[in-house]
Amino acid sequence: MTSKERVMASVNHKQPDRIPVDFGGTAVTGIHASVVASLRDHYNLEKREVKIHEPFQCLGILDEDLQDAMGIDVQSVIGRETFFGFTNEDWKPWTMPDGLEVLVPGNFNITVNEDNKTFIYPEGDLGASPSAVMPEGGYFFDAIERQDPIDDDNLNVKDNLEEFGPIGEIDLDHFSIQSGRARATERAVIATFGGTSLGDIACVPAVQLKHPKGIRSVTEWYMSTVMRRDYVYEVFERQVDIALKNLDLIWSRVGNNVDMVFICGTDFGTQTGTFCSPDSYTDLWMPHYKRINNWIHNNTTWKTFKHSCGSVITLMDQFIESGFDIINPVQCSATGMDPKVLKEEYGKDIVFWGGGVDTQHTLPFGTPEEVRTEVLDRCEIFSKDGGFVFNTIHNTQAKTPIENFIAMIDAVKEFNG
Repeated sequence: MTSKERVMASVNHKQPDRIPVDFGGTAVTGIHASVVASLRDHYNLEKREVKIHEPFQCLGILDEDLQDAMGIDVQSVIGRETFFGFTNEDWKPWTMPDGLEVLVPGNFNITVNEDNKTFIYPEGDLGASPSAVMPEGGYFFDAIERQDPIDDDNLNVKDNLEEFGPIGEIDLDHFSIQSGRARATERAVIATFGGTSLGDIACVPAVQLKHPKGIRSVTEWYMSTVMRRDYVYEVFERQVDIALKNLDLIWSRVGNNVDMVFICGTDFGTQTGTFCSPDSYTDLWMPHYKRINNWIHNNTTWKTFKHSCGSVITLMDQFIESGFDIINPVQCSATGMDPKVLKEEYGKDIVFWGGGVDTQHTLPFGTPEEVRTEVLDRCEIFSKDGGFVFNTIHNTQAKTPIENFIAMIDAVKEFNG
């Protein structure tokens, strides 16, 4: 099988010739730049600085030579702009706080204060207030909440829609070109078009906006899903109106050069349970997810990808009813997320994209043999009858021991024979 055939067989719940592998396909299946650099060294690839294409989490681009060395089956298509609203172009050098030399976009502009905190700015505008900070000794940025006082009598839904609007010709051209290039790799293609993240808490603070209006505090947003539910519902409703018009235009330009679409990274799970009840999910989120997924399934050939960390076993039926084809990251360490139960109960109805190894404990802190054992076990459970794409549980974090990462890759290759 080609990489595309392998992934699509598995996504369609058919047994592929081997387990397909994704690293770098999305902003939740990526690898920190420090690990990308170590991987290039391990495989004795050409010496070059890693490009950070997603500066919020400092994720590195996996060049073609590294993708081939790792046996990756998935190719990404991402938007022109980063989370911070500047484009991935005009690359320039940056030395990360730990001393690693990387390349960042030209408008990646930062300041460092007396406490060695690194601040980054919306659209790269140093005249604006910083929108995120990397603490001393950190490896990625945290959003800075810039919440104006909330006047419940004068809340305006339009304020929480400021970052959403009709897609322009420059972005349509970008997606058309990038999807064509991705298809030429003969890998399966997953695209992140944006605009469909319903309350994704990484997006709520709007770090790309210089003065975000509306509800932009993480705490206030979570409270608002209960206290201001009608307001949040209307935000979602109008956001989906915009998104569907944009998706129609995008489909007309990229067509089946894209196989799967990243829909939403909204997290519903904690380590031990969910942020909301199944009934609340059904009332507030499901109608809007259904609109998106139904439109895609009725009008395109794309499969839809949903990310949610944590213990979401009690929402799996709702995710499936919402029309999602794929669930990620499959956090097996969270309460109730037993791999065997997940596969037995839901494996015929949804694809598990992730779950291959734990990134909180095993991969960063275990031994290579412990990594191998866990990977082989997960592959045995999840791979039967397809419906599985191998990835770690969320992004590979900074300073993950390279010997553990290689043990993971080698274990997948061992399982695949």
